[in-house]
Amino acid sequence: MTKPIEEALGHHGDAEVEPGLIDLAVNVRQQPLPAWLAEPITASLSELAAYPDATLATAAVAARHGRDPGEVLLTAGAAQAFVLLAQALRGAVRPVVVHPQFTEPEAALRHAGHDVDRVLLSEADGFRLDPALVPEDSELVFVGNPTNPTSVLHPAADVAALARPGRVLVVDEAFADTTHRAGVAREPESLAGRRDLPGLVVLRSLTKTWGLAGLRIGYLLGPADLLPRLAAAQPLWAVSTPALAAATACASPTAVAAERRIAAEMAAERAHLVERLADVPQVTVAGDPASAFVAMRLPDAAEVRLELRRRGYAVRRGDTFPGLGADWLRVAVRDTATTDAFIATLTDVLKERQ
Repeated sequence: MTKPIEEALGHHGDAEVEPGLIDLAVNVRQQPLPAWLAEPITASLSELAAYPDATLATAAVAARHGRDPGEVLLTAGAAQAFVLLAQALRGAVRPVVVHPQFTEPEAALRHAGHDVDRVLLSEADGFRLDPALVPEDSELVFVGNPTNPTSVLHPAADVAALARPGRVLVVDEAFADTTHRAGVAREPESLAGRRDLPGLVVLRSLTKTWGLAGLRIGYLLGPADLLPRLAAAQPLWAVSTPALAAATACASPTAVAAERRIAAEMAAERAHLVERLADVPQVTVAGDPASAFVAMRLPDAAEVRLELRRRGYAVRRGDTFPGLGADWLRVAVRDTATTDAFIATLTDVLKERQ
């Protein structure tokens, strides 16, 4: 692996942020923790003398998704799950990552010695998944849904079409809890509850909606005969006691109901952002955004990003995502007032460059 590839895959939105900047680069909701979540995390601090016990949290997550506890593996953030998969599944034939996509799956595969194939989705098709593009002989496939950085939500049927005996299909649903569809009470297009698809592994994160990036908590859902192989690659006591308390709380009916309300509010804020961007000359929004961020193409994006920094805004560069390039930036969905102020600044920057 060459150094430029390594550096590109290792770049994340937090690298764009510094004190004094309005953060539009990181896709983490920036709100205080609700009491039902903060209180059990705080209470768990009195239990730190004991080693973590994941039993209750695992059962809670399993119940939330209608799974058996043997089909759940808690991880120190969803990012750790990519490492476990890459390490445990060495020797898989022709591993494939569908791009544009979160870069950690490919980085983990490369670090574990895999030769990685890339399937690049097309802007002309709205960055929508075409199952026919994935090679038939691939035994390990990674796809995001909704996909970071494009915010595109693929139909569950298209993702499910990639599952087959002899293949591990990894669906990164780190942002599934940010999606919303009017009249639908659950997360649209999620495969988290599917137990009938061979080799399906679904990754989830509690970072985004609940602002727990620093706590590192996520989980895998998958076949009971596969998860022990992944657990064997995991360090002992990998998930801390406070993180386990958070996992238990976030699997509760109270949490799920709150999550659905937040996703509906975010849908309105996202629609406002997309509507405002449509009025900015030279800006094109990727696909049909469905998550906590929007990717946009515009000329001289690298220079625009730097000028936005000088004017107080941190946005995510897009050229480190395979399948995008130097003309792309990613912007987080925020409240409408923050969006309006950002759009005014972006419009001024682009006008001054004409």
